[in-house]
Amino acid sequence: MARFTVDLSPLRTNKNLRFLFISGVVTRFGSALTLVALPFQIKELTNSYIAVGAMGAVEIVPLIICALWGGVLADSIDRKKMVWRCEAGALLFSALLLGNSLLHHPKLLLLYIVAAGFAAVDGLSGPSFSAMIPRLVSHEELPSAMALMSLRWQFSAIIGPALAGVIIATSGVRAAYGIDILSYVISVAFLLRVSAVPPLQEATTKSIKAMFGGLQYAASRKDLLGTYIVDLIAMFFAMPNALFPFWADQIHSRWALGFFYSAGIFGSILVTATSGWMRNFTRHGWAIAIAAIGWGVCIALAGTTNHLWVVLLFLAMAGASDQVSALCRNTLWNQTIDDEYRGRLAGLELLSYSVGPLGGQLRAGTFAAISSLRTSVISGGLLCIGLVSFATAKLPEFRNFDLKTNRYAIEQREKRSGRKDGEADSS
Repeated sequence: MARFTVDLSPLRTNKNLRFLFISGVVTRFGSALTLVALPFQIKELTNSYIAVGAMGAVEIVPLIICALWGGVLADSIDRKKMVWRCEAGALLFSALLLGNSLLHHPKLLLLYIVAAGFAAVDGLSGPSFSAMIPRLVSHEELPSAMALMSLRWQFSAIIGPALAGVIIATSGVRAAYGIDILSYVISVAFLLRVSAVPPLQEATTKSIKAMFGGLQYAASRKDLLGTYIVDLIAMFFAMPNALFPFWADQIHSRWALGFFYSAGIFGSILVTATSGWMRNFTRHGWAIAIAAIGWGVCIALAGTTNHLWVVLLFLAMAGASDQVSALCRNTLWNQTIDDEYRGRLAGLELLSYSVGPLGGQLRAGTFAAISSLRTSVISGGLLCIGLVSFATAKLPEFRNFDLKTNRYAIEQREKRSGRKDGEADSS
């Protein structure tokens, strides 16, 4: 069983990773509450599929702009400073949500503005956070470290939404927003204890040219493009989160709204807890493609039933499939991309797994409005299966990726090994 259980040793030996883990557990718990409270509040104010789905639409543009620029910043300034400053900014947005919820007539427009603000700070901080990890752990520890970073998010995300339903039902959305504010304060306190992660001597200049340099590098790597395209397809066509508040009402289970959000995370955490196999696994291209198809299958099946626990079971299986894809994507990215490009490519990675869900919210809401909730869910899952299969067939470099033989992976192993040996000699 030791081969399959998640490797916790980096938390014991690396204090920086430990502080990042604790910070993430706390802040993600608060964010998970807001993740449920914000669309719930919009639904209560409008009772509209499209109004809830539009939350994803207003987040797309600021996320794209800030993720691309955030990638440039991650390669040119201290990554730790970037992350904690963005956390502080997110705290202010949560305070705006709390203040708005205290009004006798909360402002709908402000909810959309804050949603866009959260997307902006996520876009700015995400590349710096992702690019920190390879600098704080050894090359061999990267798969375990990335699994732990997934676990920190999943632990909070599975508890947060489940509790959010209870908290919102008993105390309203203002309680959820208040807890989120407190979580950001604690998160920043732990982030400040992480060692600085300054840019390398050959730091990238903060310029549009540098941003396009990262795009050109990504375009030259068909294996990377495959990971982006497949995940975009899966999330855009088969992400039903915008429908959850309506789905819970439709099957007369409003009390279980939080479980809709946490079911997928439950499946994810089971995969992460048994992710020891990742240490020796190398065929990441095929694994990502099969996992994305599995996601589509499970989402489509979830839409075929009105039985609450069967729906939740399929959502959990979808989350498990998605987590296999996420672990393989993170390993492929972090063990093949040079640190010179790590921040800018992390910005593209953030877009690949964020723009899809945001656009997917609008797609799901629009399809449900013009047809039905069930049609929206099932058709999204079927489109995911077909388009992922087509993309995988057209991208052999992605499909046949193997960590043992990929030239970029070999170069990074040699470079990081040489850097480690050089540091040992100088000491």
